[in-house]
Amino acid sequence: MNIALPEAQVAAMCEQAGVRISDIETLPAGGTHLVCVTSEGADEMRLRSKGHLIEGMVKRFPFYHARRY
Repeated sequence: MNIALPEAQVAAMCEQAGVRISDIETLPAGGTHLVCVTSEGADEMRLRSKGHLIEGMVKRFPFYHARRY
């Protein structure tokens, strides 16, 4: 999912909710791309970031190498 919040804030929200992150990256136009380990975690983060979800396609950085959590 794509969220119109800074990466650090999204990571903190995940930690607070006990949601494990599979991949997280900052988007070129601002905001964060988040992939959760489980669908339940993704559902939880959709609820918690409801007013900040980015609809539609977004541009991402090419050749991004994810950090491991």
